Amino acid sequence: MPEGPSIVILRELIENLHLEGAEIIEVSGNTKLDKDRVLHQKVISFKSWGKHFLICFSDFALRIHFMLFGTYRINEEKASTPRISLVFKNDVLNFYTCSLQFVEGDINQVYDWEADVLSDDWNPSKALKKVKEKEDVLVCDILLDQNTFAGVGNIIKNEVLYRIGVHPLCTVGSLSTPKLKELIKEARNYSFDFLHWKKEYTLKKHWLVYSKKLCPKNHPITKETLGKTNRGTFYCSKCQPLK
Repeated sequence: MPEGPSIVILRELIENLHLEGAEIIEVSGNTKLDKDRVLHQKVISFKSWGKHFLICFSDFALRIHFMLFGTYRINEEKASTPRISLVFKNDVLNFYTCSLQFVEGDINQVYDWEADVLSDDWNPSKALKKVKEKEDVLVCDILLDQNTFAGVGNIIKNEVLYRIGVHPLCTVGSLSTPKLKELIKEARNYSFDFLHWKKEYTLKKHWLVYSKKLCPKNHPITKETLGKTNRGTFYCSKCQPLK
């Protein structure tokens, strides 16, 4: 599943086409959504919120979620039929194996930009308040709570917990306020590191525990499916002791 940084990269690539104000002159695809609704609509803007990519029109937006295996092509196409294909005068956007939904009304009233770890409006104080309200939640689950950490996915979760030396089965309530602040800070820091490395095509080279057998200190890595989110979790029991 693409994490927040990958959606930011998509947004930036499409923004570079300067399609704001451009009209969609043709639409196709195998979506069951009323895709003709966007035909002849002019794009107001492209936005990203966490794992959501948003194509905004005057009074609604098309939300694209790539789920586990979604992909896209810009001015290219795959052999398979796209979920939706948007044709402009000089460019074509193709989206595959994704979930589509219309978001009605003012997008700024629907999305909390302060919850997006990669947004300029990110609000760590607000995140801390939300986290503290969930004392019994495991940290491996809280980091994947998109209402609190929009854009954080499983890779970021694993790497953040290793960075701050916290076991994934620790509960929120077991951590001190300074440690919770560190968790929140590193969720954003690592997301920007992820973005930078992804653009460099070096992301995997920087993984410390994700998909690894040994941590940087040469300790064995444990892989388990943990939490209510039921996601694969990589951790070092020596560097991240359960307290």
